[in-house]
Amino acid sequence: MGGVPHSTSPVAEDSAADPRETASELRRVAVELAERAAAHVRARRPEVFGPEGAAADGAVQTKGHATDPVTVVDTESEELIRGLLAERRPGDPIVGEEGGGSLSADDDAVHWVVDPIDGTVNFLYGIPGYAVSVAALRNGQPVAGAVVDVAREVTYSAARGLGATATAADGAVEQLRCNPVEDLSMALVATGFGYGRHRRARQAEMIALVLPRVRDIRRFGAAALDLCHVAAGRVDAYYEHGLHAWDWGAGALIAAEAGARLTLPPATASGTAGDLVVAAAPGIAAELGALLAEVGATEPIPDR
Repeated sequence: MGGVPHSTSPVAEDSAADPRETASELRRVAVELAERAAAHVRARRPEVFGPEGAAADGAVQTKGHATDPVTVVDTESEELIRGLLAERRPGDPIVGEEGGGSLSADDDAVHWVVDPIDGTVNFLYGIPGYAVSVAALRNGQPVAGAVVDVAREVTYSAARGLGATATAADGAVEQLRCNPVEDLSMALVATGFGYGRHRRARQAEMIALVLPRVRDIRRFGAAALDLCHVAAGRVDAYYEHGLHAWDWGAGALIAAEAGARLTLPPATASGTAGDLVVAAAPGIAAELGALLAEVGATEPIPDR
């Protein structure tokens, strides 16, 4: 992308490095895990929050910042995924948002990155925009992944070199492709905001400069779904600072397999460093990259 550093952790390249049967099998596992966890999350929300939306005692805590919640269901969802992975692929390393773990960018072993509920604030408030994300990485690059939109019961998935799909609850399958937009001024762009005051203030400054140059801005509140929305053509581009590998691991591959151009930090990079993630329809990728460079968005925004 013009003006934006190329990813040091590319996706959807060198498909020969991952035999089709391997990529397909990893995709199947990712879908199974994400769908099983999503069903648990869907069932547990009314149990934990009740008909009036009030959380049960001890159901919600915070981490990092007072505005960054984690619920008991986040923890349950990750434990479920870890247990299933131990059965399906014993010995594979796992990195989860809640349970931690370590990721090696030069290890040929399959590493799994898991976000048990992406969009926890939406989940907390009952806003239908939260997902379970599961990705398989090798040598720091996504090779298969699945993102399940919990409320809509839609499963987005991809395997490197095999394309990306969205599967509805009734089994209908849609092949995903980015929009054919060619003019940035007509592009609908999604973004997100951090929890720290410094990062939020800088993001607000930049969005004030981006907004007059695009069709409009959307903020949905779940990075994994934002990336899937680029793939499905619901938005034309997405950018955000400070994502972790579990936020973008599956969604970035899905977007790439749908034709998006991507800029990603190394999978081992911490979200606190504030590196930029971008996914854009190919027709506007260079123009968006130049705009983001112009407004200073290509520089990291550390969380402090």
